[in-house]
Amino acid sequence: MAKELLKITQLKKKYDKEIYALKGIDLSINEGEFVVVIGPSGAGKSTFIRSINRMIDLSEGSILFDGVAMEKVKGKKLREQRANIGMIFQHYNLIHRSNVIKNVLHGRLGKVPFFKSLFGLYSEEDKQEAVRLLKKVGLEEQIYKRAGQLSGGQMQRVGICRAIMQNPKLILADEPIASLDPNSAKIIMEHLQTITRERKITCIVNLHQVDFAKEYATRIIGIKAGKVVFDGVASDLTEEVISDIYIGKEEEMTLQVENSEIGRFAYGEG
Repeated sequence: MAKELLKITQLKKKYDKEIYALKGIDLSINEGEFVVVIGPSGAGKSTFIRSINRMIDLSEGSILFDGVAMEKVKGKKLREQRANIGMIFQHYNLIHRSNVIKNVLHGRLGKVPFFKSLFGLYSEEDKQEAVRLLKKVGLEEQIYKRAGQLSGGQMQRVGICRAIMQNPKLILADEPIASLDPNSAKIIMEHLQTITRERKITCIVNLHQVDFAKEYATRIIGIKAGKVVFDGVASDLTEEVISDIYIGKEEEMTLQVENSEIGRFAYGEG
């Protein structure tokens, strides 16, 4: 039987006296699940995912991660817990002037002594692991290239490698394909799914795109107006449920090609 890794109870987030971004989320997520959270913009998806690692402080409720109440920890203990939660961002959050392998090695910052990270004194084992990961995602030719010279899809593959370098128990990915063309988006989802499955890492991914959720998720959670309105497998996600989740924002259900980086890089460059 799968072990529970994350238990969220009555999670609420209030940004002012009246507006709740999250209105009482109750979820339990087991080790090894690949969960995709869908919903339109403004539904509360990013607030939800960023509450898990305390990038955003919750207003009410409890987040139990690996047996630790995240809302209660601070200082060193919070840093230790965050070191076990990898994060992948929509806009990559890479250091553009640094080369690719250095960006990947930054994933070790929470696991090595401060003075070593300050001077880039990573172990040979860490360096070899970074190279292995970059080869796995097809970036062996880009290892010493500056991150700012890469395409969006390539940057996101670096972001995946950096998160994996943490050796985390959980990876959170906040709209990781929103800025990409469809081909690059597919490459990213395939790498993310494959690597987390092979390493038995639990993964929670925020997406607008229903078709990608259906293709890659072991479990889909639908959020609408700060509440969970669907929790199940792809086969149970009916057109009626999808229409209810995205009512008035149907254009967000699929990847918008005009918003991707096709204008900057050739289509399919990844």
